[in-house]
Amino acid sequence: MSDPGRPLTIDELARMRAKTETVAKLLRERLAAQLEALRPVLSPRRLLGRHVRGGGRDEVPGADRALARLKERWLAACGRPFNLPKELDDEPLSVEPILDVFPFEYAHTLESDGRTIAITDPARWAIAFRSGYTLAQLEAALANRASLRPSDARQFVLSALVLEQLLVGLPEIGELFRELRYEVVIEKRESLGELPLVTLRSAVPAFRPSDELIAQATRFSGVPAFIELVDLDALPRLADPLRQRIEAAVR
Repeated sequence: MSDPGRPLTIDELARMRAKTETVAKLLRERLAAQLEALRPVLSPRRLLGRHVRGGGRDEVPGADRALARLKERWLAACGRPFNLPKELDDEPLSVEPILDVFPFEYAHTLESDGRTIAITDPARWAIAFRSGYTLAQLEAALANRASLRPSDARQFVLSALVLEQLLVGLPEIGELFRELRYEVVIEKRESLGELPLVTLRSAVPAFRPSDELIAQATRFSGVPAFIELVDLDALPRLADPLRQRIEAAVR
């Protein structure tokens, strides 16, 4: 997010919202196509080899160490709010090698009236290997324990941890994402305890307008949710990673 609190009129908001929806759809489809093309690169088998189902019998250098690190990360993440068994002893592990893309949302409390609004960043996403939950579904189920499906929660936690370890263990993947103009951020969310979540931020900037405007828009819609706006004025200033590397090399 850039330039929080930028003042806008309602008419400007309406025009920018329409353009934001168009750009957000383009960015989301672009990311989905890139992740599909990169599926062999992002395969859990590259990290865990025979320790993941379908990994075959070929030895992958470092696979045993990667499994040991994964078990350590599991032990740190399996407690609250998931309350899952501490032992990750099923082997080979079942991880579906398909990446799902989830909208990146965060809570923002309006200074104007104290309401908490769910804000969506149209140029940032959370990603994880496929499980029985989307991110929003898991967070909702954790908030209402009676509806939580432990087996699907376990799969989400495992899938998220495997992706995190894939990026940590194979740093060239992060470099590839940077070349595609994404910033890779591994972070924790209060709703997920110690579980690290991999997020991708597009180079296209977005911003949150003033609280007064958000309050006005959400009162009109009746829904306590708002989507940040794509900053089209910043597009000419987008950095070119290759140009920057060449300039740094010859400087």
